[in-house]
Amino acid sequence: MAKKDIVTWHPSYSIGIKQIDEQHQLLIKLTNELFSSCLQGQEKTNSVFLKTIHKAVNYINYHFSIEEKIMEKVNYPEYAEHKTEHIDFVREVLIKVDDFTSGKRFTPLAFVYYLRDWVLNHIAVCDKKLGSYIMLLHKQGYLQKITLKVKKNDETNRFEIQ
Repeated sequence: MAKKDIVTWHPSYSIGIKQIDEQHQLLIKLTNELFSSCLQGQEKTNSVFLKTIHKAVNYINYHFSIEEKIMEKVNYPEYAEHKTEHIDFVREVLIKVDDFTSGKRFTPLAFVYYLRDWVLNHIAVCDKKLGSYIMLLHKQGYLQKITLKVKKNDETNRFEIQ
């Protein structure tokens, strides 16, 4: 059986910050792992899904903490709203994971679609705004005034947070 993915990383998803783009790619990879587990039968879905969802929740928390540190460092004007989206998403995911582990009505495939749609929408809207804001700060020379080190890769036109 050929491997199927529910979503494939595309360069248009890039927000221009290397570490964040790499983390987004890993989130997409984890989403695809969850999707793949849903195609392997109920027993396999349950065992793989539970293991992978815990890995995904941990990684999502890590990723959000990095984004939030960056937003704090650059005094991002939409920090509160962006962080609220993170909190609400994590809360919803934890509720769904609890439903899954406690035997409540839960459809893994529906959850995977929810995860995919939320991540792609969040990248396309909120994270793109953050990337644009950081690029603007860089152009204005502001980033040199704070401890956040930003390195621009001229070949890819992406920034790297150091």
